[in-house]
Amino acid sequence: MQWFGPTSVEEGSVKADIDLRVGGRYRISFRANGDYNEVGGVYREVVPNERLVFSWAWHSTPERESLVSISIRPEGSGSLLVFNHAQFVDAAARDNHERGWTEFLVKLENYLA
Repeated sequence: MQWFGPTSVEEGSVKADIDLRVGGRYRISFRANGDYNEVGGVYREVVPNERLVFSWAWHSTPERESLVSISIRPEGSGSLLVFNHAQFVDAAARDNHERGWTEFLVKLENYLA
């Protein structure tokens, strides 16, 4: 929760309920730019320390479900993270998520440094 979300996420506002198992659900809420946001979904694949696949839908538009896949594997003296978010309803949704995830990954990188 210390590095989740784009840079606009208000510090201390992230809350998460997670049932990390295939078929388990998650819900993450946060405030950004003064607005309340909530996203959730279902874990479809869980391979500890290797792969995580889950559905992704904003509380305000649950019918616009997409799919996130994250893989991690050793590479050199570190790890390679492969992140894929697919099945968007349109290009605007894809582009908005790309901006958010890019900021999210920069925050993660800084957190791990």
